Amino acid sequence: MDFPTRTVHLPHLGNGLDFEVLADDAIIGPAIEKGSWADDETALMVAHLGFQSGSTNGARSRVIDLGANVGWFAVQAVLAGAEVDAFEPVPGIAAVARRNVERAMEAPGAGVGRVHEVAAGAARGQATIALDPSNHGDNRVVAGDTSPGDMAASEQLTIEIAPVDELVTGPVDFLKIDTQGSEWLALQGAQQLLASSPALGLLLEFWPYALRDCTDRQMLEFLFGLGFTIGKATDAPYPMTIERILKQMQGRDPVKAGIDLYGSRERPFHVLGLGPRFKGLVRSLKEP
Repeated sequence: MDFPTRTVHLPHLGNGLDFEVLADDAIIGPAIEKGSWADDETALMVAHLGFQSGSTNGARSRVIDLGANVGWFAVQAVLAGAEVDAFEPVPGIAAVARRNVERAMEAPGAGVGRVHEVAAGAARGQATIALDPSNHGDNRVVAGDTSPGDMAASEQLTIEIAPVDELVTGPVDFLKIDTQGSEWLALQGAQQLLASSPALGLLLEFWPYALRDCTDRQMLEFLFGLGFTIGKATDAPYPMTIERILKQMQGRDPVKAGIDLYGSRERPFHVLGLGPRFKGLVRSLKEP
């Protein structure tokens, strides 16, 4: 599948950064053209990297980006001086991410980045991925040859799958996972990395409709069992229980009811400062 692109100049990044977006994308591309994408999630990751700078034996902070797409999060981490391993299985999109990361590496004080053209999974192999024709951030690995009901007419492509543990060793400081329903499988293939990274920040898309090979509760119990304090990835997150997260998912459109979760273990949960921490406390008293 061809992915035509256009280049956007972002003057506020890296003393001025040219960033490539997919020209016909309906969601991520237009947002970046306006200047940014996933502001709250980006701020949480960058704040964690600032707090944890040099935490891994005096070296650079290390970041894993699973489901990198065009590389927005990978670029932010590189610009923050981190060492980044990004995973993006769709060849045409991975090529865009690689070019964006390479440009970011030229900025003053930048870190280093690598783009692995594979999807993170539980075992090495191949799989079929369904490509959304307009939302190029919604490409989903499918079971067998059947696309999800809401992607019945999508083009399909064979991709490579690899466990994170085959390509990256820990410790790392931050893990971002947005793999459109394959998050559980990605985590199962990163068990060694998780075990060797006690002080870890986390961003994870929690989308029960698309989750493969686990239930929503099973996913949350797994993360809490790893020792993460977890809340919604907002401008003012607050720690939540499993029951509270599941309760807030109820009543939403089951197809669109995904939320981004933010977590931290063996490091402070509140990395955005006193103002957001107070706002989060107020929000925790108002929300169900």
